[in-house]
Amino acid sequence: MSAPNTSSTWDAADYGRNGAFVPALGAPVAELLAPQPGEKILDLGCGDGVLTQGLIDAGAVVTAVDASEDMVASARERGIEAQVKDGEKLDFNARFDAVFSNAALHWMLDGTAVAAGVFKALKPGGRFVGEMGGAGNVRAMRHALYRELEARGYVLPESDQQWYPSVEEFSGIYATAGFADIEARLIDRPTPLPAGPAGWFRTFRSGFMAVVGVPADQWEPIFEAAAERVPAALRGDDGIWRADYVRLRFSMRKPD
Repeated sequence: MSAPNTSSTWDAADYGRNGAFVPALGAPVAELLAPQPGEKILDLGCGDGVLTQGLIDAGAVVTAVDASEDMVASARERGIEAQVKDGEKLDFNARFDAVFSNAALHWMLDGTAVAAGVFKALKPGGRFVGEMGGAGNVRAMRHALYRELEARGYVLPESDQQWYPSVEEFSGIYATAGFADIEARLIDRPTPLPAGPAGWFRTFRSGFMAVVGVPADQWEPIFEAAAERVPAALRGDDGIWRADYVRLRFSMRKPD
């Protein structure tokens, strides 16, 4: 791709309010990485830097990158040395002991380019650990928004604006890139939504609305209407809405 995914646009303040569960639920992935003092680690898709700080606190020397200028600015406000960089165009050469990524790879539609860049960025023997949306991720949530948009006469993009691969597809791409010891699995993780379905749409699908061509003054009414289409089964007996998240958690190694 010639530019980052245009549907991946972020408001860091809104993300902090409605998307704080993303780094919070990424803690087990950071534990899987097990960063060591002095290790050089690339945080690919660092977001607002919450998880990045944990890697730094563990003693790692972290390079944080994200395609969103707003997110990078938020990470810098935390004192993190973050930089704007397209994950599909990584230009590091055998620099890192490990690459870490949480909830970011599904916004990078050219998975082959990302895999090649990560492989090149790692030192021989280096590891890549992370988590992303997997096959079936937020299917019900997405379909609710799609149906509302279609009902209002909007034409949806021919291809999906996020990449939610199966284990087989994901593993195949990274094996072709040269990685070994690939372990990947899907995890069903119903995820509480602090601001309900409409708030989730606002935080995670505003960029998609711009891609579809919806005027900004129509976003909120559509988000509210789409929330009414979300299956009632996603609302628990406790009254809390939970999105139908499916995560793909993985680890792999660049051969020595």
